[in-house]
Amino acid sequence: MSDPISRRSFALTTGLVLAGAAESMSADEKPKTDPPKVALGPVEAPFERDYPPPGFKPSWKKPQVNRTLAADFVIFAHSEFELVKKLLEKEPALLNATMDWGGGDWESGLGAASHMGRRDVVEYLLDRGARIDIFCAAMMGQLDAVKSFLTMQPKLIDAKGPHGFSLHFHAQVGGKEAEKVLDYLQTVKKIELKPVPFLKKKTDTSAKKPE
Repeated sequence: MSDPISRRSFALTTGLVLAGAAESMSADEKPKTDPPKVALGPVEAPFERDYPPPGFKPSWKKPQVNRTLAADFVIFAHSEFELVKKLLEKEPALLNATMDWGGGDWESGLGAASHMGRRDVVEYLLDRGARIDIFCAAMMGQLDAVKSFLTMQPKLIDAKGPHGFSLHFHAQVGGKEAEKVLDYLQTVKKIELKPVPFLKKKTDTSAKKPE
């Protein structure tokens, strides 16, 4: 009577059989795997110092705010007020966080809300200590602040905000509350004012009356 097959010898034999079966499969019979998926998202530009590194070495005592979270916050600040509040409660450090849309097109949540004319989002962020700038002041109709900025630095009349939007543009999206700012900017530098598509949509929507 032959010896009973041990667990180890059974496993070894089974492995050899399966390996041989796999090798005997033709190329067409072998299971096909999908090609690896390429993650979509921002790509950091390659960089190599061609100058001496700074003498100061950052300690990095705390982790940086996650880049995806910062980008989501800025994107939501264009139109999603409730999500702005939710993310800011989750991570207060997002208040002045910025994202680079590419090529140095930096934008903060306040900048996003400002060029969209989202007064509600802007007021919420300012109330929590967001750093106001001349573009936000122009949209909010803060004439004295805009005058002070331009008195201190006249070249700001040609400054560009996120996505290249001008001071005049920000005053346009400010609507009626920013009309005096827009008139003042036109006295400093008169330009041709082009229609703002999303501002027109907002106006048309608010003009509709329920039947």
